[in-house]
This record gives sequence, C-alpha cells and structure tokens, in this order.
Amino acid sequence: MSDPSEVRFLRLPGNPDLPLPSRATPQSAGYDVRSAEADLELQPGEIRAVSTGLVMELPAGVECQVRPRSGLAARYGITLPNSPGTIDPDYRGELKVLLQNGGGEAVTIRRGERIAQLVFARFVAPEVVETESLSETERGEGGFGSTGRG
Repeated sequence: MSDPSEVRFLRLPGNPDLPLPSRATPQSAGYDVRSAEADLELQPGEIRAVSTGLVMELPAGVECQVRPRSGLAARYGITLPNSPGTIDPDYRGELKVLLQNGGGEAVTIRRGERIAQLVFARFVAPEVVETESLSETERGEGGFGSTGRG
C-alpha cells in the first residue's frame, strides 16, 4: 500500500448496497460499520460473529479497533464482548463483529444497520527485553486506587 493515511476496503460479493464505513460527523473518531447479514435475531446472552461484507487493508503500523455503538448498548444492551477488538494490518479476512446481547429480550439486527465503530490508531512494536531489575517510581507496586484518586 502506498498511502500511509489510506485504509482500503474490498466489498465481498453480494454487498454492493452497503456503504463503506463512514463517520457521522467531521469530528467523529469512529467509522460506523454495518451488518451485511440478512435480518438476524440475537437472543439474550447470545454472542454471534456478524458479517460486514468487507475486507480491509490497513497501512503498516496502523491497527483498527472495533468498538460498540453506544446507542445499541443503551437501548438494547448490545455490546462487543472483546471490546475493543483489534484488527492487525496483516489480516485480510472478512471483517466480522462479535455482538453480544446483554439485555433481557431478543433483538433483531437488520441488514445495513450500524453495528459497531472502527477507530484507527498507530501503534509501536517495541523490542521485548528481559532484565534483572526495573527503575524505581514513587508509586511502586501500588495497584488500582493506590494514588488516592477515584
């Protein structure tokens, strides 16, 4: 891929009607992605990998984070059990979204419905090195809540 600021999408056969991921407003961080499946019913507690009908090519050094949509979570309890999911730049399979119904009633997900958000982020891949000691800090081994805030 030549442009490091470009994410390329390939539509799988049978999905010419679905829009590519897009932002709702110019300041939105997330790109809404839609279900490519025929209407499906998600039962309470059920987890299902939902097809988007898309394959993507990310630039080197860029990951795609898959996050839940707040509207689906607030209205129906629909979330992503592995949130945020991570798609690596060398993955070339279909983009699928793991949806989970955390609510008490079945929810119908319609073809073309926005089911998740994609957020793109640069990442570093540091060398992992074993050492005999680590530097000292004021916090030290203090865990959750140890700084007195929160």
